[in-house]
Amino acid sequence: MNFSKIFILVDENTHAHCLPYFLEKLNTSIVIEIIEIESGEINKTIDTCVGVWNTLSDLDADRKSLLINIGGGVITDLGGFVACTFKRGIKYINIPTSLLSMVDASVGGKTGVDLGHLKNQIGVISNPDLVLIDTNFLDTLPRNQMRSGLAEMLKHGLITGEEYWSKFTDLSKLTLDDLDDLIYESVMIKKNVVEQDPNENGLRKTLNFGHTLGHAIESYFLSNPEKTTLLHGEAIVVGMILACYISTKLLGFPEEKTQLIKNIFVDYYGKTTISQNEYATIIDLLKYDKKNNHGNINFVLLQDIGVTKIDCIVDEDVIIDAFKYYDN
Repeated sequence: MNFSKIFILVDENTHAHCLPYFLEKLNTSIVIEIIEIESGEINKTIDTCVGVWNTLSDLDADRKSLLINIGGGVITDLGGFVACTFKRGIKYINIPTSLLSMVDASVGGKTGVDLGHLKNQIGVISNPDLVLIDTNFLDTLPRNQMRSGLAEMLKHGLITGEEYWSKFTDLSKLTLDDLDDLIYESVMIKKNVVEQDPNENGLRKTLNFGHTLGHAIESYFLSNPEKTTLLHGEAIVVGMILACYISTKLLGFPEEKTQLIKNIFVDYYGKTTISQNEYATIIDLLKYDKKNNHGNINFVLLQDIGVTKIDCIVDEDVIIDAFKYYDN
């Protein structure tokens, strides 16, 4: 396609560490403009979108412009939403630079922003024209960001089956060489699910395993000034342990597998401190989860590894027991 202009959306980190590498490989005579936003989930807001929309207007973007999003999940989610809504939609490409965005955010067409501290409340489903994954970008990623992305791959293992899950049972032995194949497999798992159920009417809901409580925990830590903000994967790991416990109580998921999963996750990620007087506030945040309908809070649970059940309604006392199990 003959684009009128190319706009590249980055944050200060990807501007410094990823953009030069990308521009070296880009061969075009089309005018390129760089738009930088501040990094971090705290900036994934409509206010940031307004700034980008205004910049696009000021730089004479039109309906034949292309937006290239180079960054993690915040950039690909927000940039995708900006592209879908600017002049009722311009073409966009996602180039994920974090492990999390490679295996999760950049695939599946979910775009959007947070509403205050409530995650992903505003957005549309719209697929980019291209997702370009280059694992060389991972060389610039801090260890905690790598671990955050790995959490989504662990989730893919638990919802897909023993064969993929078993590759993660000794996380200390994983090398960067292993990672290329595992990333490819993870992307294909998500792609296959999304293609069968693009609008999340059934099967795609399984990708939310661990996310119902995980997102509530992430939102709570984001909104509480006394807490250190959790990365997405760090919160989802807690959510998955809680969901496994609830699965054991409600669906007969083997107790020894719940304990094994908890041990693997806690050994690798450590424990997140959540005190009993915080349970109620976190549970209250569940009502904002996007999977809810008719006032019911819907969980994705496991009958076994690779055997999921969606739209499970869970009593509050079971959720509290799950927190206590995590804490002990």
